[in-house]
Amino acid sequence: MKINFTKMQGAGNDYIYVDCFAQDVRLSAQQIAFLSDRRFGVGGDGVIFIRPSERADGFMDMYNLDGSFGMMCGNGVRCVGKYLFDHGYAKSETVRVDTRSGIKTLHMTVGPDGKALGAAVEMGKAELRCAGIPVAWDGENLDVPVRLQTPQGEQIVHATCVSMGNPHAVVFTERIDALDLESIGPLYECNPLFPDRVNTEFIEVLSPTELRMRVWERGSGETLACGTGACAAAVAAVLKGYCSYETPVTVHLRGGDLKITYAKDGSVLMQGPAVEVFSGQIEL
Repeated sequence: MKINFTKMQGAGNDYIYVDCFAQDVRLSAQQIAFLSDRRFGVGGDGVIFIRPSERADGFMDMYNLDGSFGMMCGNGVRCVGKYLFDHGYAKSETVRVDTRSGIKTLHMTVGPDGKALGAAVEMGKAELRCAGIPVAWDGENLDVPVRLQTPQGEQIVHATCVSMGNPHAVVFTERIDALDLESIGPLYECNPLFPDRVNTEFIEVLSPTELRMRVWERGSGETLACGTGACAAAVAAVLKGYCSYETPVTVHLRGGDLKITYAKDGSVLMQGPAVEVFSGQIEL
């Protein structure tokens, strides 16, 4: 079976995109993991199938690096919006993308060549109830104690938990570049506190309008960027008093910058780039 694909990235968060408007492509978890492999496949943080939708311009069918399905990807949805706009599936600069976390409205930034450069995405409202995130914790979502079983013994770290369509645990700390995410990331991801696993963001506060972030994504490991994670980080920073409502916060990720605004009504706006890297064909 030959598959046509397009490689795109948003702030370094790269996925393999498959146009399913003309051909209904369905792949197994093993095939998705193979395509995502950076040595033997195309290479990416996962695979996103762009499918027709009866209620939007297209549907984002997202899968992680390990073949598990994902609910939502902030960087991925911008790239889906770019693809739909650039290929004429969306008829205006306002693009609606259907996802497992609901319909997202994108306002595309268009370059002189008529191609989309990025988008501002209405991400919806942040979920702050522990039961809705979900987190197996009876208290509030602020400073949730996370018990980590490390080789040195049990450690307790406090995280602010937020869902932006998928669950996030935001940890404010210092010297994030020195963190060994390969060791500590899985301790959060597979912690029994998070029944659906969790994405974990490690945040340095630089100023009331700037954050630095590293992220460990469930099913993918450390990635250069995570759009929903940047949203969760900005929300958590406002809730903790580091940043302010209605004020854009620049989140510096290893793959680039995203700008996040958390409104008083609970809604979140994300702005960032969407870039096509190359297209090709691979035989499975």
